[in-house]
Amino acid sequence: MFKTTRTPRRTRSRAAGTLALDWVHADTQGASLLATAQNLLDAEREARQVLPTGIARVCRVARIDGHRMTLAVPSAAYASKLRQLTPRVVAQLNQAGWNVNEITVRVQGALIRNDTPPPARDIEPLDTQALDAFGQLGGTLPPGPLRDAIQRLLKRHR
Repeated sequence: MFKTTRTPRRTRSRAAGTLALDWVHADTQGASLLATAQNLLDAEREARQVLPTGIARVCRVARIDGHRMTLAVPSAAYASKLRQLTPRVVAQLNQAGWNVNEITVRVQGALIRNDTPPPARDIEPLDTQALDAFGQLGGTLPPGPLRDAIQRLLKRHR
């Protein structure tokens, strides 16, 4: 009987993400891309300090071209408010050492994400007095959609 020897698998000493980053850093174009991405993230972090929480959560720095920065938001409502705040954002960025003279705002609907859970609903169950009142009301109504809705409500809460 033949016995084959298996070479042991190489265990990963670092996470796959770290290896990928090392590989991108080794490439000149990749290193340039990472530097640009880090630059945009740093500018975004600085701009968010002066923005209200709602806008800061959805605002992204899309581009920095010379002395002009482009901020992207998911809707026209955010864009309108952000345009009012651009002087404060420019002042904050300049104070932090960024050489920005102008900010343009672009609407990009793809920025909307549904990863935030809906707010918790504050629900109070109906007490027996309310259920009795609905029962009396349902008894006095003629057959129809309203009476059917009240019957469903009573069935669900009893």
